[in-house]
Amino acid sequence: MIGTLLKFAVIALVTIPVALLEIVLSFVDRSGASFHAVGRFWSWMILRLYGIRVSVEGKEHLNPSESYIYVSNHASMFDIPAVLVGIPDQIRIVLKKELTRIPFFGWAMALGPYIVIDRFHAKDAARSLDQAAVRMRNGASVLLFAEGTRTLDGKLQPFKRGAFALASKSGVPIIPVAINNTFRILPKGSRIVRPAHITLVLGRPIPTQGISGKQAEMKLMEEVHQAIAENYVDQS
Repeated sequence: MIGTLLKFAVIALVTIPVALLEIVLSFVDRSGASFHAVGRFWSWMILRLYGIRVSVEGKEHLNPSESYIYVSNHASMFDIPAVLVGIPDQIRIVLKKELTRIPFFGWAMALGPYIVIDRFHAKDAARSLDQAAVRMRNGASVLLFAEGTRTLDGKLQPFKRGAFALASKSGVPIIPVAINNTFRILPKGSRIVRPAHITLVLGRPIPTQGISGKQAEMKLMEEVHQAIAENYVDQS
């Protein structure tokens, strides 16, 4: 427990200057590329500090010249650094507004190229999805945690519609991402961080051209959920 607390203290000391740098970069480089590079470096440091390794399967499914909507499960706070380190793409994360209230870390995310969703105001959420669609047309990829929040029991949860409404707006292919072995690193409500080997499994792109309307979006959601479930390791 003492070791974990010391590591949390180190993370805080590292995160504050990195977050301040990210805030500056958000004004200097509007493309978001520098922000993403620093975020990847911060993620690598955090994972290294806790003895967490990341391996990726399915990178051959990615075309470097294409943008994607990455849709994944969500089991741990360590999902974000794992994805930033593991996926070789310019990712813009869609995150809930509550996270932007975290001092330094949240402020940087709010000012950076990420897309903030207000889950309690439908009009604001719709505008955020429009913003994400524009960024993808300009060459960025987007990551959404389709369950909406972290799993409490390590099982794959039902998905929310947001990712699939975005697919409908943009026509960008979806990459299903199964994030395995993060639940026991730091379960929701726990303060003990355990070393682990995280595996990201990237599925084949699922086309979204021509998707329109609630029924089509729900069908797409079921297809993506099934694709992730096939590669997901139950962590309960």
